[in-house]
Amino acid sequence: MTSSLNFIDPADVPSIELYMDQVTTFLEEKLNNNKRNEEEKTMTKTMINNYTKNDLLPPPNKKRYTKEHLILLIYIYYLKNLLSINDIQTLLKPMIEDYFGSNDPSKSIDQIYAKIFNHQKDHYKDIQKSIMNTFNRASEMYDPQNEGYLHDMSLIALLSADVYVKKKYIEHLIDNMRTIQEKEAKAKEKEVKAKEKEAAMKAKDAAIKAKASNEARAKAAQKAKSQPNAKGKAGATAKTGTNAKSGVDQKAAQKAKPNQTGNRSQIK
Repeated sequence: MTSSLNFIDPADVPSIELYMDQVTTFLEEKLNNNKRNEEEKTMTKTMINNYTKNDLLPPPNKKRYTKEHLILLIYIYYLKNLLSINDIQTLLKPMIEDYFGSNDPSKSIDQIYAKIFNHQKDHYKDIQKSIMNTFNRASEMYDPQNEGYLHDMSLIALLSADVYVKKKYIEHLIDNMRTIQEKEAKAKEKEVKAKEKEAAMKAKDAAIKAKASNEARAKAAQKAKSQPNAKGKAGATAKTGTNAKSGVDQKAAQKAKPNQTGNRSQIK
């Protein structure tokens, strides 16, 4: 049974962009032997749309899915049989945020998948050997020919214990990832708030300075406006003084005229 499982070779993943129907057809053809029965669906449109809604998969570009989308869907296909949607989301979040669409060769999702695939082939052989060892252990407990039920029951119990321990360790690793992600998110949020506070303080200082500058300009304008009036008043005062002095001089002259006439008579 284990030898019939299908794995998608990196070289078989299309480099061209595909539409939804082409994506589901590709996965169905490549993973068909992994189905438990004919009624089981490998990957449906509804599933893919839900993965996008739950942030397990980036949205397509104009309804077209890239090679990176396909690789993420392959990961999801294998993980969904073992992990919850939240756990898969936590596991794939860094890959989506830091690797998806990256031009950095060291962050190529294609290369990462190829490396895992090549090691997985050898690891799969080890898994097959482990299953056979567990089968033999169960056979030591019960004869598979004469005690078939008890033999299979023991084999399932041993395999389940193996799966359970590995699953718990996987969950432990994902919980650590989630803790790190939450700390990073809080630190980022704190940094954003600090920047927003700093920007608000700068804006407040700028507003205070602008207000002070406006008030200074207003005072200067008011002072400049009042200076011509003061000069006008000073000029008017000076003019009035001059006119008054002229009047005094005229009166003095008029008083002096009769005396001058009198003097002239006396001389005669």
